[in-house]
Amino acid sequence: MAKRSTIDIIWPFLRIATTALVLSAVAAQLTRSIQRALTAEKDYAGHLPTVIANFLSFFTIQSNLAAAVVLAIAAIWAWGRGRSADVEPRGLAVALVCVSTYMIVTGIVYNTLLRSVALDQGVTVPWSNEVLHVVVPVLLLLDVIFAPRRRAVSWAAVWVVVIYPIAWAVYTLIRAPFIVAPASGNAYWYPYPFLDPHLVAGAYVGVAGYIAGIAIAIVGVGLLVIWTGRWRAARRVGAGTAQ
Repeated sequence: MAKRSTIDIIWPFLRIATTALVLSAVAAQLTRSIQRALTAEKDYAGHLPTVIANFLSFFTIQSNLAAAVVLAIAAIWAWGRGRSADVEPRGLAVALVCVSTYMIVTGIVYNTLLRSVALDQGVTVPWSNEVLHVVVPVLLLLDVIFAPRRRAVSWAAVWVVVIYPIAWAVYTLIRAPFIVAPASGNAYWYPYPFLDPHLVAGAYVGVAGYIAGIAIAIVGVGLLVIWTGRWRAARRVGAGTAQ
């Protein structure tokens, strides 16, 4: 039976707390968006199914919710079968690599490309915005570095990491031209300005450039997350051998 340290005991609670924080932030922002839609004067601005679908189409929202689910599962595992395990199950380890990568990239993209973009403060919940784009990415980074019993996964896991971002980008670009933007009435809706060919220099060529850059960032961060897990696992094995 694996010896349980203080961090083994504390970390599941931190993961559950992060899950609760994510759910609270998402619920607060969704509630504000729905309230705004219900009081809208324009039909397109008050179309609730579109407002909710658009909200759930943001990479930030999806990746935060995915992180909340995976962290909750990891905490429950730690309180159950994890008590007698040396490392996480392989599937859970890969899932943690995925959500950690998505959240770290979310933090990078927001703070480099979106931080200076003016937001509609009438529909944005400031504290929720910071939690989802800054606080949770930092917490997931700390999870990569300090969470106990992280399993080393193969380098090939990076190909699992890229599946969701590719699917999200394809979904977003196909859907966008068919959605009337609730905020402006435009005959298209893109969740982020760097994906909007009407705003980006070079139109779709410029958008493709941004997508390529973010794809490189996702692969790079994914590889760093995998490397960190492998390095930590090697240290743990070395420490056990030394003892």
